[in-house]
Amino acid sequence: MRLASLDAFRGLAIAGMVLVNNPGSWVHVYGPLLHAEWHGFTPTDQIFPAFLFIVGAAIPFTLARYHERGCLHCTALCARVLRRVVLLFALGLLLNASTPILDWALNDRPPDFGTLRIMGVLQRISLAYLLAMLIVTTLPPRVQFAAVVGILLGYWGALELIPVPGHGPGLLSAEASLATYVDRVILSPEHMYQGQFDPEGLLSTLPAATSVMFGYAAGVRLRRSGPSSRLTVELIGAGLLCAVLGALWGQVFPINKQLWTSSYVVFTAGWSLVLLGILYEIVEIRGWSRLGWPLAVMGVNAITLFFASGLFARVLYLTRVDANTTLHQWIYRNLFVAWAGQIDGSLAFAATMLLFWWLVLLVLYRRGWMLRL
Repeated sequence: MRLASLDAFRGLAIAGMVLVNNPGSWVHVYGPLLHAEWHGFTPTDQIFPAFLFIVGAAIPFTLARYHERGCLHCTALCARVLRRVVLLFALGLLLNASTPILDWALNDRPPDFGTLRIMGVLQRISLAYLLAMLIVTTLPPRVQFAAVVGILLGYWGALELIPVPGHGPGLLSAEASLATYVDRVILSPEHMYQGQFDPEGLLSTLPAATSVMFGYAAGVRLRRSGPSSRLTVELIGAGLLCAVLGALWGQVFPINKQLWTSSYVVFTAGWSLVLLGILYEIVEIRGWSRLGWPLAVMGVNAITLFFASGLFARVLYLTRVDANTTLHQWIYRNLFVAWAGQIDGSLAFAATMLLFWWLVLLVLYRRGWMLRL
């Protein structure tokens, strides 16, 4: 069983990723299309946790196929999970490595892998998925709930109470947080984002796994319930409740995407539930599948889109038209700024990239080509 509304939601999330990751200029971007600088929240901060939520929502449908064969804990399932984890992590690492490799190929600069960033978006997805699958396949439902609550409360307590050498406890800054300290010890600064902090670090991947678990809970409800508007109301109602609880929690433990705080998990899970409920009503209940189809085109090949668009963006940034101008800058200035201005041209550039990739994926969609990990 495959839910069209879930594919549409996945497509919405990956479309958001492409849009915010590809402005014409990072200097000229509308505020809602940027992440909050530190504490706080913008619509862009909803995209990544929504994607993790969707990863979790798909798990019950995957497990159902193995359960029907009586092998919920069989070797085939373990092999599938490990294969997916390894491939996702490897793709993320390859995407990080593509920057120095392309710079070498295009500009004859020998690569320095001594500063290669280890973590990233795909790496976080792989590890969060692995942790969630361990919880789902080894613990009964009530204990799963306790595990999620324990992780969220434990992460809060750890960041507030455990002292960081040279700084002390409770400092939620990029330089002095416990999350940063753990990454510096395990990854080393040379392999972290910009050498000092990693927004997809190791310790903060623990609460990220609970973002997957919120999606899993929604997926269980979707699989067990027949199509009805009552389920829509349940999803939206639960989502609004979580959003309120997350906002209230954020008064004492700030909502922060970079640290993936527990309040951020609950708040964004709430809005993911609301968005899923809306799409479920539109696509599954009302039968307006044509409204969800453009998003599903991207949703069924989301990982392909993320990897390919990231690789293509690096080519544009690293290819030089002359000594002072990259191909990305030339296209932005000559094809977009000239008629739309700087900030609207920057948005138009991002929208054009999104349309370009939608057309590419439309070809894959019509031919039935889907990357399955």
